Parts: sequence; C-alpha cells; structure tokens
Amino acid sequence: MANSARVMLVTGASRGIGAATARLAARRGFDVAVHAHRSLEAAEEVAADVRATGRRALLLCADVAHEAEVVALFAHLDSEWGRLDVLVNNAGILDTQMPLAEMSGERIQRILDVNVLGSLLCAREAVRRIARSAGGEGGVIVNVSSGAARLGSPGEYIDYAASKGAIDTFTIGLAKEVASDGIRVSAVRPGVIDTEIHASGGEPDRPKRLRERIPTQRPGTAQEVAEAILWLASDAAAYSHGSILDVTGGL
Repeated sequence: MANSARVMLVTGASRGIGAATARLAARRGFDVAVHAHRSLEAAEEVAADVRATGRRALLLCADVAHEAEVVALFAHLDSEWGRLDVLVNNAGILDTQMPLAEMSGERIQRILDVNVLGSLLCAREAVRRIARSAGGEGGVIVNVSSGAARLGSPGEYIDYAASKGAIDTFTIGLAKEVASDGIRVSAVRPGVIDTEIHASGGEPDRPKRLRERIPTQRPGTAQEVAEAILWLASDAAAYSHGSILDVTGGL
C-alpha cells in the first residue's frame, strides 16, 4: 500500500527553528525531508528523532544558494518519495555583527544568495510540483522571515535584515501569484529567539542582552516558532494567504 502521509520539506533543519519544526511536524503526522548543507551529523540526529515518532525521514544535502544543487535536492525527493505537500523555507545565515561600512561585498552577496535566492529557488521547485496547473494537488509554502525585517538590525547585521525584508515582499507576491493554483504561501517572522544562530553573529548570549527590550521580558524558543509554522501549514490556516505572522514577544 502506498504511503499516504503528507510530506514536509524543511530547509536548514539541522538546528534551531528548522530542527524544532521537523520534530514537531513528525509528531503532527508528517513524513519529513530534513535538509542541511554542512551540519549533516546534526541533521541525521533530527532525522532519527523523526523516525522515532514512526514517521519517515529523508536526509537531503544541498547549498540552496546554487541552483543546480536545489534542482538536484528536489529531484532526490521526487525519486525517493514522489510527493511534496509543504515546503518550509527556513535555511538562512547571518555573519559577524558590524556596521554596513565595514561589510565586504562577498559577505553581503553570500547572505543574499542563501537567504533570498535560496528561498526563491526552493519555492520555485515546490510550485513546479504542487501547482494544480502542473498536475499537482496544491500545498503550502511557509517562509521564515525575521523581526529584523521591521527593525533593521542597525550596527549588527543590516544585510541579514534586508534579506528578510525581501522574504516578506516575496511572500506577499508569491501568495497572490499561486493562490488560484491551490498553493497557500505565508511567512512567520520570529523575533529574538534563543538558538545557535546568534553564535554566527559573534554573540551567543545576544538573547540575554536584549531581554529587557522585549515586552514579554524573555527571548522566544525555537519550539514556539515551530508551533506557528505548523499552524500556518495546517488546514486551520486555510484562509491565510500572504500572511506574515509575528512571533516576537511583542517586539
């Protein structure tokens, strides 16, 4: 008998919000394609946790900034499972905190390539498979933006903030473009979340420093963001097209 479970692909699923989303998706009944680029050992641990729930897990490796690797990733998913219902566009990077005047062009390009180009390419491949006009059954795309898109991250990572502003605009446009094809597109906009990504910016304890700026007086957790993503991916959010859901503690 063919497997009838819905399939969710989570990019950047080896840690933080992506890992929490993959684990929660499995508990909600999804088979999960776990994507990573470099952190394959951590991604395999996430995949093992998915399998421990009784769901299937498929480990996928690609640099989403490269079109050929994204195409190959989706081709691998096609060959193994032949199905996709939900794409969570979570893969993203930031770099060491500094003002724009000190940033190299290479750094800025890499941020935009992974965070913006990667998300567009993954969404493109998903649309090609799930759009009703392409013979698909429809589905959901949830993009992971950031509260930085509204706040700008001055003096820290304005390039990352700009990339997430692009994700907000992309979410709104794509939602309008593919709604009639049975595809819902929305985004979640996390605020200060206590994950490992802050170490990439050179300040692992950044959530503690910013605690007092947050109306709730605490950073969020990856699990709280994952809950929002799974809601947006669920039928309960059936009328949420082009929506951007803030998970920022009021920031």
